[in-house]
Amino acid sequence: MDIRIIEERIRTYNPQSKRDELNAFKEIAQEITLLALSRSEFFKHGAFQGGTALRILYGLPRFSEDLDFILFNPTSNFLWHPFLNEIKLEFESFGLTAEVKDRSEANTAVKKAFLKETSFGKVLQLSYARDRADAQNIQIKLEVDTNPPLGSAFEAKLIDFPTPFSAVLQTPSSLFAGKLHALLCRDYVKGRDWYDFIWYVTRKTEINFTFLSNALDQQGPWKGKLSGTKILIDMPWIVQELEKKVLTIDWKLATKDVENFIKPRELQSLDLWNAAFFSHFIHKL
Repeated sequence: MDIRIIEERIRTYNPQSKRDELNAFKEIAQEITLLALSRSEFFKHGAFQGGTALRILYGLPRFSEDLDFILFNPTSNFLWHPFLNEIKLEFESFGLTAEVKDRSEANTAVKKAFLKETSFGKVLQLSYARDRADAQNIQIKLEVDTNPPLGSAFEAKLIDFPTPFSAVLQTPSSLFAGKLHALLCRDYVKGRDWYDFIWYVTRKTEINFTFLSNALDQQGPWKGKLSGTKILIDMPWIVQELEKKVLTIDWKLATKDVENFIKPRELQSLDLWNAAFFSHFIHKL
């Protein structure tokens, strides 16, 4: 591999600013990481999920920070270590320098690792000159749920950069169910969740109700309360609970979370964000 492949790939993004260029490289680094995971057969054990999966595989028009995964079956002894060296070697094959560290905690279901690429501002020929005050490297968090709720569906997809390879990911209906779980259960404001919600709704994405119900019963305010009760996780219930949720959101704070991940031409649309705006999309479910 040659570092010029990376430089040419960045140019295809037509970056309009230093931030755009940094986001483009971060996405390229995510793709290199996925290639390494494919080579090391990670996708025999688990699947790609989350906002970055939407971005890379389904064309979500916002950048995403991290790489999220879900195992096919609960595996309490999962370790990142066997896959991290392959990631490091893959970056080195492009002339890039990456540090990868396992930051998992023994008593948590979500196992974390961190990748830090330290040569971005040093070895690449970039369109925008970077000074010492600008970011010279990128960091990507890898998370895998080792105790996943039951009921997810999966599919294999082809990724064609840096070289064609296959990755397994959750189906759109399962991804949407996971996003709805986050919207209903997250105890802090994350505007990117609501941006993604509009994307799912406008594409008339179906919901994997089995996966959503199991996720709600496993984690969040409804934990342990659904089994054996008369609560039915169906569309009317989702609409009702989302309507309650949008009334509690600080929408100005939510838009701040999104601003750095979308193109400048989209920023004006964030002025529309309020409870009534999202109620409109909730009733399109």
